[in-house]
Amino acid sequence: MSIRGRWQVVETPGYDMALADAYILFDEARGEFAFDCLTGSICGASHGDAVEFGWQGNDEMDPAEGDGWAELKDDGSLEGEICLLNGDNIPFIARRSQTSSTAC
Repeated sequence: MSIRGRWQVVETPGYDMALADAYILFDEARGEFAFDCLTGSICGASHGDAVEFGWQGNDEMDPAEGDGWAELKDDGSLEGEICLLNGDNIPFIARRSQTSSTAC
């Protein structure tokens, strides 16, 4: 199974973050994420069930960058970490987003 696709972040262990709209997205060569006030564009190809990546974005409207990783677990969840350059490492757990085939 591949980690490509959109994932809903359901937990950030050790961090009190608003997760209602938190997600991470991986496609063949890029991606993006939004965790509370932290957003970024991912550079790093996802192959199979794991990826390491770099990112650039914003943390509370200030420029931010760093790296991260994600790995598909046996139970179908995605575990990983978003690491801010000279800052925190934010662990996350995500579940594959459900998509709808009907128009809104």
